[in-house]
Amino acid sequence: MRSGHESSASEAALAASERELRFAIKAGRLGTWSLDLATGELHTSATCRLNFGRDPGVPFSYPELRAAVHPDDSTRMADAVEHSIKTGADYDIEYRIVTPAGAMRWIAIRGQAEYGSDGRPLRMTGVSIDVTERRRTEDRLSESEARYRTLFDSIDEGFCVVQFIDGPHGPLSDYLHLEANPAYLRHAGIPDIVGKTGRALLTESEADAWVAIFRSVLETGQPLRFERALEATDRYLEVACSRVEPAARRQVAIIFQDVSARRLAESRLRELNETLESQVAERTAERDQLWKLSQDMLARANFEGTMSAVSPAWTQVLGWSEAELLSRPYASFMHPDDMPPTLEAIGRMAETHQPTRFENRIATCEGGWKHIEWTVTPELDGENFVAIGRDLSLNKAREAELEQARQSLRQSQKMEAVGQLTGGLAHDFNNLLASISGGLQVLKLKLHRGQLAGLERYIEIGESSVRRAASLTQRLLAFSRRQTLDPKPVDVNRLIAGMEELVRHSIGPMIELEVLGARDLWLTRVDPPQLENALLNLCINARDAMMPGGGKLTLATANEWIDERDPQGDMPPGWYISLCVSDTGTGMTPDIVARIFDPFFTTKPLGEGTGLGLSMVYGFVRQSGGQVRVHSEPGRGTRMCLYMPRHAGPALAEQAPAVLPVSAGQGETIVLIEDEHALREIVEEVLREAGYRVLTAQDGPTGLQILNSDTRVDLLVTDVGLPGGLNGRQVADAARLQRPGLKVLFVTGYANTAAVGNGRLAPGMEVITKPFEITALTYKVRALIDTRLAH
Repeated sequence: MRSGHESSASEAALAASERELRFAIKAGRLGTWSLDLATGELHTSATCRLNFGRDPGVPFSYPELRAAVHPDDSTRMADAVEHSIKTGADYDIEYRIVTPAGAMRWIAIRGQAEYGSDGRPLRMTGVSIDVTERRRTEDRLSESEARYRTLFDSIDEGFCVVQFIDGPHGPLSDYLHLEANPAYLRHAGIPDIVGKTGRALLTESEADAWVAIFRSVLETGQPLRFERALEATDRYLEVACSRVEPAARRQVAIIFQDVSARRLAESRLRELNETLESQVAERTAERDQLWKLSQDMLARANFEGTMSAVSPAWTQVLGWSEAELLSRPYASFMHPDDMPPTLEAIGRMAETHQPTRFENRIATCEGGWKHIEWTVTPELDGENFVAIGRDLSLNKAREAELEQARQSLRQSQKMEAVGQLTGGLAHDFNNLLASISGGLQVLKLKLHRGQLAGLERYIEIGESSVRRAASLTQRLLAFSRRQTLDPKPVDVNRLIAGMEELVRHSIGPMIELEVLGARDLWLTRVDPPQLENALLNLCINARDAMMPGGGKLTLATANEWIDERDPQGDMPPGWYISLCVSDTGTGMTPDIVARIFDPFFTTKPLGEGTGLGLSMVYGFVRQSGGQVRVHSEPGRGTRMCLYMPRHAGPALAEQAPAVLPVSAGQGETIVLIEDEHALREIVEEVLREAGYRVLTAQDGPTGLQILNSDTRVDLLVTDVGLPGGLNGRQVADAARLQRPGLKVLFVTGYANTAAVGNGRLAPGMEVITKPFEITALTYKVRALIDTRLAH
């Protein structure tokens, strides 16, 4: 028999387990349900009803659920239920539903049947989850892969992907064919290439040559385009190859075609030019045949700018008649952007008497342009040259289609990276929301009890959490584009001194902090808030590396000279100041050090880090003209040093914080458009108490109706992102057609004026960024109303 202590412990463990289960169900957006098989009564959770597009507060019957199932899935759903009841197998199905609003969703259902002691089925219980977005993403990915496969199989050029392997001559001395399209055999003449290595098909000398070419592309990342004989099948190939990213995959993509006929034609044409005078009679018939039948555009022209002969392929490709082609300067057919480099190449050939190759665009008789690749050879007389042009238009179009397929694949990879980011963001924002929610609940409880002392503390907690949330969104916005820095001359020692208390609070009592500031430290020119954020980020990372045992964190500054002999060679020679953050933590292996600045990369468990922090630090320092260097060994700690260029000018004088003036209204009329109900009510109340008359709207069209009326309006305050088909900028522009002098204050969650269109604001327009101080809002409102616009 269990003691009372053991029973209490078991009950506590059970309660904790139930709390964890409830949290997991809520966090995973799982709806729970139970169906009484005898009565047909269905019990559902609020989340389950939301999944089916129902009011979470209204019961949801089983007939209503059956009626919501898409007609095409209804039979399959009923069969699955019956099978689960009869066999005892899990009820596991995904089907479409139609919500009362007419929207279609995909719902995943998991459940089990429960049976009585007599074996009769009593009920079914389980969970549901809305998987609409996942299904849509899978459909889009399938479509993208199908397009890529169609393009892969249908392009006329041979295409393959090879992966380098360690061969008989050492590392990366051979390659394996991973993929090849049907055109591979047609152009290379080698069947069943997939799964075979280069050295298994070619002689040793030829294999060495191809391995060297493709390996240079793999190692340098520079694409190559060239022509080369394939001795194994006695063909001449035109090849374009590029590295498949990332380089760690050791793969190279190759696209090629058999140009043996063209090479033969070029060779014969060169031979004809070299021996024209002595063999003219013998070669005339052969030349004429080649001239008439070649699909390449052949021409004879002079360096003065006119053509004396063109082959029939010109008319076939471009549509111009022979008379039109010979009566106009050949430069008049070139695209204006391509004319200067083309004429320059021809002029250089006239001087060097060496053949040349180039590409340009030539006009068609229908007004379009054709991409042509030219091989141009001078004749012996020094006055004329022979040109061979190959129509690349179809190749260009196919290359564009292939690039589009690659872009789609890269986009799917980006979406996967965004998925990695989600867990960390959820962790950060849940912490912030918990502190805000907790503070508000304590405030409510104390006000209810009449305990007014000490309420400011909980207000400050909420405000601090709001500022931290705003900082997190700014980090995300800065990651999505190049942020605009506001550099100033900064004394880093003074900046560290101002942050020392914050750093000590952030790292906790288990970490010993030592600050070693260099005497007579030079100034550097950086954005102070960004440097503070970078330093705090490095300190928190160092703290995590030393927990739970604790350790020592050292902040050190120094004046540094970097010269040409610097072994790392990643900074221009010159004077720098260094800020180093050292810890006695676990340290890192070289492969981890190589990746720590990659966006989304984190060594923390899923949900405990976004992988953005160090990439933001690196981006800020590089954008400020500096560099980040990392020294770390497993078990011996880590030292991260920020190097920033010395600033020779004076330090910026410290300014006292600006005190905003009282922003009282005098009965002016403000139109407020905000779709967020709670924010709209708060701003409306603040403006009314400040002395303004406020007219509100929750979407763009409603707000525009007010603005287009005869009502006097002194200022428009509008959110940028609005429902109803009109955003805030569109509403403002439309309203200014009737009210040219209308003043506008845009409210946005983005970081700059790019959120309101092209980033350029007309006079009388300003922006305030969420979240904002109420006093800052009322000050901007007063200042805008008092602004006089020039007409």
